Amino acid sequence: MERPRVLLVDDTPEMIEYYGELLNADSYDIVGAAPNAVVALGMVRETKPQVVLLDISMPGMNGIELARRLRAAGCHAAIIFVSSDDGLATEAMGAGSAFVSKNLIASGLRVAIREVLAGRRFIAVWPENRP
Repeated sequence: MERPRVLLVDDTPEMIEYYGELLNADSYDIVGAAPNAVVALGMVRETKPQVVLLDISMPGMNGIELARRLRAAGCHAAIIFVSSDDGLATEAMGAGSAFVSKNLIASGLRVAIREVLAGRRFIAVWPENRP
């Protein structure tokens, strides 16, 4: 069985490492890690991931704008947003397939990937922050 191809995009090296640890344990194919939106645009063209795990709050172009540009460029990868700000979930869901609060990454990330690869949308936020 082919392992899902995932591109990680986050400006915090520790978060990239953490995502990698969570996903490598589950046999995902991490095709690359981008520290910002500009690098991510090129990496998506090169690596053709099935899933892009995308931090919203990055300097320069934020993750939501990057997702819009990826779609405009014809990218069909499922986009999973991550953020510490659950208040961005509604806007993010308008541009992507899933949203996972960074506080819930350990329990929600693998579920989000399974859901988006099955063609479903997914959201994981604290219950009191649910949109």
